[in-house]
Amino acid sequence: MGKTEREKNHIIPYRTFLYVLALLIFLTLTSVFLTQIYLGALTVALALIIAAVKSSFVLRIFMHLKFESRLYGVLVTFVTLLITAVIIITLLDYIFR
Repeated sequence: MGKTEREKNHIIPYRTFLYVLALLIFLTLTSVFLTQIYLGALTVALALIIAAVKSSFVLRIFMHLKFESRLYGVLVTFVTLLITAVIIITLLDYIFR
């Protein structure tokens, strides 16, 4: 099975993977550390922000979304916004009951 002309090889240096891995470990430890501190509702917001940053690194680097067409990026952004909207609507329903 030969490669077609449209297929591209995207070689990412191992150093980049190690940097991203170190960043993911750091963000995980930061998230765990933040759960030990009482910040009220800010704790959940910070945990969600850290999770979003971590998922963006996984999507872009490890899943090679960085090298795909912009359509995939737009679709991932749309799905992320949709999930965010569902979570916000659920939280609003919980708050105003």
